[in-house]
Amino acid sequence: MKITFLGTGAAEGVPAMFCNCAFCKKIRSAGAGEFRTRSQVIIDDELSIDFPPEAYAHSLSFGVDLSALKYVLVTHSHMDHFYAHDFILRGYKYATLNADKLTIMGNDEVNKVFAECTRREMKQEVAANIEVKSIGAFQSFTIGDYRVLTLPAQHGTAEEALLYYVEKDGKAYLHLCDTGALSDSAIDFLVQNGAHTSLITFDCTFLDAQPREGTRHMCLADNLSIKSRLDKAGVANADTKCVITHFSHNAKPSREKLSEIEKQYPVLAAYDGLILEI
Repeated sequence: MKITFLGTGAAEGVPAMFCNCAFCKKIRSAGAGEFRTRSQVIIDDELSIDFPPEAYAHSLSFGVDLSALKYVLVTHSHMDHFYAHDFILRGYKYATLNADKLTIMGNDEVNKVFAECTRREMKQEVAANIEVKSIGAFQSFTIGDYRVLTLPAQHGTAEEALLYYVEKDGKAYLHLCDTGALSDSAIDFLVQNGAHTSLITFDCTFLDAQPREGTRHMCLADNLSIKSRLDKAGVANADTKCVITHFSHNAKPSREKLSEIEKQYPVLAAYDGLILEI
């Protein structure tokens, strides 16, 4: 499996869109190598987890062919993870396609946001090539060559945000992004379904901050705690790669700072454009 990290920032991006703090000024001056756009991961160039406003820019920056995209798994309906407006351009006179149909899967709010955002401009010729399915937590299903397990995220009560385990040909990827601590029931579900992950992506919005109860995001200490729990459950092991991402500008995630964290802890800090093979 080829895992491409296209965007590694939190909702505001790094530097933050409207921020004039000293850190954001420094990052702007440093240039594109320090920039972090909104969260997006693509698996094997055909399955995207989330689809942010920067998806088009990601395709240009990192050579991603969005016409070949077959599946989009959406964690939740927040704008930085699901920018539905762009899908009105998938067909008609706007695009010649390699894949006939795109399947978008997410919770009921994702379905509603898609309908709301595309209502005015969606052409019937485009709508016919897009299927939007509502899914919930604790489900197991197959899309193409992938087995997918859905887990509940700890990300507020307004909607049922989701996390994803994606498996193909004996390799597996666990996406724990935009969430607080992983629940015991989620780990139990992974165990019951024989999950063994090769790579875990952790939400690390708060980076080196102290852990806090009941938050919608995580810090590095939270990540390490969850990794230990997954190891004990047999879902992960010492060979499982651990990647941290979804950084807030408030955590000051410069490449230099993250490099030091990589030296101290068994994690890899993602950056926009990072490609990993498992």
